[in-house]
Amino acid sequence: MKKAAKSNKDSIEICQTIEIHEDIVKNVRENTPDEKTLNELTELFKVIGDKTRMKILYTLMQVEEMCVCDLSYVLGKTISAVSHQLRVLRQANLVKYRKVGKVVYYSLDDEHVKELIEVGYIHINERK
Repeated sequence: MKKAAKSNKDSIEICQTIEIHEDIVKNVRENTPDEKTLNELTELFKVIGDKTRMKILYTLMQVEEMCVCDLSYVLGKTISAVSHQLRVLRQANLVKYRKVGKVVYYSLDDEHVKELIEVGYIHINERK
């Protein structure tokens, strides 16, 4: 076990602990995703973090699929605004679409998207 190091920059102490638990630190470092994966995860949560996009995802959780016109009516937004948000969600692989003639139907990309939202919902309501 090593003593906590002091940073040379401004002589600020890095940690208030007296010792480093090398086995724990090594395990955490080995199990932390690489920078690329962490960036992708951060971007995923940024996409989900938009209120309109969350409303779209929550709406699509309740139905098998829905067209842009119906989504815009449910959300009280223009078709153009909803289409833009759907494009962002598609690029993040959160929704998928199928075309029937001129009508485009959107649905959640897979069960994991629903699980992400459900777990978040449970988390924010567990202390109420």
